[in-house]
Amino acid sequence: QVQLVERGGGLVQPGGSLRLSCAVSGFSVNDYNIGWFRQAPGKAREGVSCIRHSDGTTLNFGPAKGRFTTSRDKAENTVYLQMDSLRTEDTAVYFCADETYGSSCWRGEHSGMDYWGKGTLVNVSA
Repeated sequence: QVQLVERGGGLVQPGGSLRLSCAVSGFSVNDYNIGWFRQAPGKAREGVSCIRHSDGTTLNFGPAKGRFTTSRDKAENTVYLQMDSLRTEDTAVYFCADETYGSSCWRGEHSGMDYWGKGTLVNVSA
């Protein structure tokens, strides 16, 4: 059974850091691309980053560029999102999802992703 579980959200002050994790079961993080997405209140879901299954290459989108880092631990079968220099506008529910086929992950598009976690809330506030 495929399952993705996000952890690590919480309340953080502007300028602070958080590390989110996405624990995967039912397949290996080497098998499929894994993407991070977020959805702020009243806004559409947007791509944050993608990690390519074949070689671990990562790509960040939009506001994540230069501040967020995506990595994976094959032994733990987990993907991480390290978020630094957080801003109030980073407040959102963060999701991870896998892509069994296609290029949605690499374009930061959520519509083509397959299995999703339930998300974890990141609240950046003073």
